[in-house]
Amino acid sequence: MATSETEFETELFGREMAVRYDRTATGYAMLALRLVIGWALLYPGVNHLMGLQGFREATAGMVAGAAGTAANPFAGYFAMLQPYAGTLAVLNAVGLTLVGAALMLGAFVRLAGLGGAVMMLNYWAASLPLAHSLVVDDHVVYALLLFGLGALGAGRILGVDAVLERTRLADLPGARYLLG
Repeated sequence: MATSETEFETELFGREMAVRYDRTATGYAMLALRLVIGWALLYPGVNHLMGLQGFREATAGMVAGAAGTAANPFAGYFAMLQPYAGTLAVLNAVGLTLVGAALMLGAFVRLAGLGGAVMMLNYWAASLPLAHSLVVDDHVVYALLLFGLGALGAGRILGVDAVLERTRLADLPGARYLLG
């Protein structure tokens, strides 16, 4: 039986290292992560768009809560956002939907991963201080997974990015930062 093990070399924190991995298992894992996280963002995004008025109220409450919590180091940031809570609710619902759809389709995964990670870090900042942890909660985990999917180019695995990279679109300046 042929092995699908591959090795690459990298430098982390000034230290050279060789990493060995199974290509087949890694491909399945990246595809599964991309689809699961895509669905986890697409579904609530569509739900928020369908019930936008209630979501606007919830967003306004979340922003006001984050702004009014003295222990939150980002309270000033959220106080600045308070007048725009309705607009933020719309942008958030659209953002969740677009990031989720992009991940499900494997289209513009690098951009979607970065956008999703920024959204997750905003959710994390709004929930400080954390009730059950000092620093890390599910939003940080999602942010790192989204960033990782983009960094690994997960859209190339049974995704639209694999097709787009074979077109003239891939030759445009900056396209390599969006596709993958």
